[in-house]
Amino acid sequence: MSHSFGLVIESLVAVLLLLTIGYCMLLNRRLKRLRADEQSMRAMIAELITATEIAERAIGGLKLTVRECDENLGAQLTAGTALSAKLSKQVMAGEAILNRLTQIALAARPSVPEVEMAAEAETPAAPVQKSSNAKTLLAAAQAFSERRRATGLAA
Repeated sequence: MSHSFGLVIESLVAVLLLLTIGYCMLLNRRLKRLRADEQSMRAMIAELITATEIAERAIGGLKLTVRECDENLGAQLTAGTALSAKLSKQVMAGEAILNRLTQIALAARPSVPEVEMAAEAETPAAPVQKSSNAKTLLAAAQAFSERRRATGLAA
């Protein structure tokens, strides 16, 4: 019995030893895979570092470009504002000249009794045509001025 008992214990130890060897082989395979993954992870980290450096250089270039664009746009906005003010003054001066021309056209127009006397003295179509031309010119000038104000070009 002690012989069989010793044999059972030794066979149990042998089975446990076989299980341990099998588990060690499994761990060895996993460690090899982990080492292979470690190498690929190192390569991936190196690629990420390279990509990060490239991105940082690109961001620096973009920041420089933004600064240059900001300076150029600032200068163009200043020039545009000055030009807008100049054009506004010129439009106002043009409106003043148009108003003076309108007043001159109105003042140069003969009064109604003079037109009637001239109509009796000459052919009836000639004086009416002059008055009609002055009125047409006045109406056209006012319509032009109103269109310019409506489109915002007069301000």
